[in-house]
Amino acid sequence: MSHSWVGPPAQFNGTNPETGGNSRTENLNQWFSQGDSAYIIISSGMVLLMVPGLGFLYSGLARRKSALSLIWACIGSCAVVTFQWYFWGYSLAFSRSAKNGFIGDLHHFALQNTLAVPSAGSPLIPELLYSFYQLQFAAVTVAIVMGAIAERGRVLPAMVFSFLWTTLVYCPIACWVWNINGWAFGYGVLDYAGGGPVEIASGVGALAYSLVLGKRQEKMLLNFRPHNVSLITLGTILLWFGWLGFNGGSAFGANLRAVMACWNTNLTAIFSGVTWVLLDFRLAKKWSMVGLCSGLISGLVAATPASGFIMPHASILLGIVTGVVCNYGTKVKYLVRIDDAMDVFAEHGIAGMVGLIFNAFFGADYIIGLDGVNNGIQGGFVNKNWKQLYVQVAYIVACTIYTFVVTTFICLVINAIPGLELRASEQAELLGMDDDQLGEFAYDYVEVRRDYLAWTPAKEHHDVHTPVTAGDRHGIAAHSQMIEGHQPQHSPSPTKQVELEEEEEKSKKH
Repeated sequence: MSHSWVGPPAQFNGTNPETGGNSRTENLNQWFSQGDSAYIIISSGMVLLMVPGLGFLYSGLARRKSALSLIWACIGSCAVVTFQWYFWGYSLAFSRSAKNGFIGDLHHFALQNTLAVPSAGSPLIPELLYSFYQLQFAAVTVAIVMGAIAERGRVLPAMVFSFLWTTLVYCPIACWVWNINGWAFGYGVLDYAGGGPVEIASGVGALAYSLVLGKRQEKMLLNFRPHNVSLITLGTILLWFGWLGFNGGSAFGANLRAVMACWNTNLTAIFSGVTWVLLDFRLAKKWSMVGLCSGLISGLVAATPASGFIMPHASILLGIVTGVVCNYGTKVKYLVRIDDAMDVFAEHGIAGMVGLIFNAFFGADYIIGLDGVNNGIQGGFVNKNWKQLYVQVAYIVACTIYTFVVTTFICLVINAIPGLELRASEQAELLGMDDDQLGEFAYDYVEVRRDYLAWTPAKEHHDVHTPVTAGDRHGIAAHSQMIEGHQPQHSPSPTKQVELEEEEEKSKKH
């Protein structure tokens, strides 16, 4: 592999090999194009927007009584990962002084020695900017995993998990494939924007987390449907917007490869979404909005490892294949009997694998060279590089096994610590995670309904203002939420429910 110098105003010749030089007396911006830097700063903001996008997506897919907790978990995990990445995450993933091929050292601990030298990812941008951009990737990855706690997971242990998982799973896999000393990088793996560290790691990690958490209660799964399709759509749109910064920005400059990656991202997403909708239509004879969003996200995921390697017509084929494979992939959780509530494994893990496989067939050197930097890198079968297929498969297997084993271990260790049990109680699950974990609600009528039912007449009194006991209060509130889980579209109004309770009391007395 060779790096041809293009774009920046001058070849790097800094006086300090660690930082680039002394900013008091030197202009440390001189080696980088302002256009490239501006584009990656904007792309960083676009990727950051994916975190609340995931929160809205997960919130809409869940029940209304646990809707806010998932938004909280996504944003809370982003806060944890931001500190972790500053503290030692970036160093563990991208320090160039460690030669073991598995994980970096602490050379960049707390952003030390991280300033104006050309970055590990590309000579087009400085290391300080590269570290900030990569922070957003880590934050989004952990937010994806947070879908595993849906409707039954406690948020405090999930935050502890976020720190440990980023350190022990995300950082090593990122080091494998993106660090110049990583074993997968040296092996010749083609992974553009994160099929391994982002998509397989999040999908398989969520599956392992869900396994340790256990299934939701059976009565919670009867007649279950997403509670807010508008939120699902909003989350998908925010993710789609952010993904253009995710994939386009991974060219690390305002260049033709970035444009090609954006084109491929949209083509793959659109054809995956259409394919998913058609597959659902053949069964329900309805044009499902949730199906469209699911297909779009699966396509965006598949484009992540491939959009900077393959040509547009291959992206169309990738979208169709992804829509089919991931649609049927949602059945995997039933085969393995793991309650992956948000289908994270199907839409991220499996789609990431599909995208990586496509690189073996359609990865092309002329697409890679569009950034003007990565000249001479072989693609896949297009360049008669027949061994690329088993290179990609070996990488997929390594990422999958490592992630599942280490994630399961992390969950078991955290769960064994007093006070950090991963799962909420059965009563809390019936009440909803918003009430149990946050004491706040996504919708005020959920709280109003709870309060109506909590203050119904006691058995021995006729005064409607006489409160029930604390035990009865929780029982009635739980019953109300359980009704919501059974019949989300036909639940009685709070006032009507109170009338029904009173009539039941009268009938018992007679």
